[in-house]
Amino acid sequence: MAILALDQGTSGSKAIVVDDDGIHAIVEKPVTLTHPSPDAVEQDPEELYRSVVDAGREAMAQAGKPIEGVALANVGETVLAWDPETGEPLTPCINWMDKRSQGIVDRLADKKDRIHELTALVLDTYFAAPKLAWVRENLTREGVVTMTDAWLAYRLTGEFVSDTSTASRSLLLDIDTVEWSDELREIFGLQDEPMPRLVGSDAIVGMTNVFGGEIPVGGLMVDQQAALLAESCLERGDSKCTYGSGAFLFVNTGSDAHRFDTGLTTSVAWTLRGQTSYCVDGQVYTAATAVRWMKDMGIISDAKELDEIAADNSGGVLCGPSFAGLAAPWWRSDAGAFLTGMRLSTGRAEVTRAVLEGISAQVAELAALIADEGSAPIARLKVDGGLTKSKVLMQIQSDLLQVPIDTYPSAHATALGVAAAMRLALNPDMTVEEAPYAWEPEATYEPSISAEDALEFRRRWVAAVEANLDL
Repeated sequence: MAILALDQGTSGSKAIVVDDDGIHAIVEKPVTLTHPSPDAVEQDPEELYRSVVDAGREAMAQAGKPIEGVALANVGETVLAWDPETGEPLTPCINWMDKRSQGIVDRLADKKDRIHELTALVLDTYFAAPKLAWVRENLTREGVVTMTDAWLAYRLTGEFVSDTSTASRSLLLDIDTVEWSDELREIFGLQDEPMPRLVGSDAIVGMTNVFGGEIPVGGLMVDQQAALLAESCLERGDSKCTYGSGAFLFVNTGSDAHRFDTGLTTSVAWTLRGQTSYCVDGQVYTAATAVRWMKDMGIISDAKELDEIAADNSGGVLCGPSFAGLAAPWWRSDAGAFLTGMRLSTGRAEVTRAVLEGISAQVAELAALIADEGSAPIARLKVDGGLTKSKVLMQIQSDLLQVPIDTYPSAHATALGVAAAMRLALNPDMTVEEAPYAWEPEATYEPSISAEDALEFRRRWVAAVEANLDL
């Protein structure tokens, strides 16, 4: 069965056509990020929608295959207001990185423990509800206000839906009942807002004629969970990290929705075949975006140069590439990036390595938190995303984690994950274990330094982070 899998991401939209024989077409369309103010990150909704449709149509034309289903992945925490009669946007898309809702977060600080109890998330501008409330308080009271997944699904099918994995990123979902929470809606002042109908990721939600003919749409899932499914992280303790604009570490925790006191968060991994699975996740907000900063600064000319330029040793230079703030365990949206320990001998080779070490160190700290909580310690890590092409980064990551790393052989894990979910939607007899497309690691990395050396580096790096936060 050929599936058109659409991956609407932070900086662009991707479409692939895939069947049991492999991927037959790949098309990517960029989406512009604008910054009207230092805390604002917006996108043009119509440009975003056109990027999805245009990529899908071109991929279908390239593949030249009849399509049996359309699957859709989304970034999760980006929001907008729109007209529920016409689907026309009423506001810009307020991107997940937008921090203008910090005032709402501060105002609700006394509710943070209750919010955490109900959602297993933390009260932060990263998640959708503060941004939804900010839109209502500052932009418009008209229409409906949702995350982008519900709007895209409506534009494609006319149905008002959201899948459970995406909804779990909103701060409005009761994580245990997997239903919208009236209490949470009231906390955020959204009690009068219509809410999308919740569906599993293996549901067919409607039909679309946007790509020619009438094609079923399903396989709805938030991006990181889609990659978790693509990489067959189906059992408790199975883990993956995606290195895209940010780095996102996810560990399957099975049927348990853990609450963490360390700042880690729990989300719905997916609802498939009527069963909901959960995952713990940790976020590194800037990974490829930190590499892009190096390019903008003239340190490198292209991400492909990372391995050529990076020094074998950073010469004592430490980097916290926290350009968009820090998530767990700090949850400091005001944190800035830093370089420390530079000398006159420091050059771009040392800075490049320090940035890669900083990305890896954040992931290692998240993994340590998960292990300390005893929920699902990582024994082996599967990785995907563009930055996994950097052998230096992957070796550093294996060293600091002290576990083997297997690189996913495709740059399209998110799209392949929703395609797997759509396979389940189209084939009721298929099991969840059969849904992901088979794969073998493109490369495997083993730790090359001692556990003592890894721990010592992490201690020095954390000390530098703490010192920077005290400034």
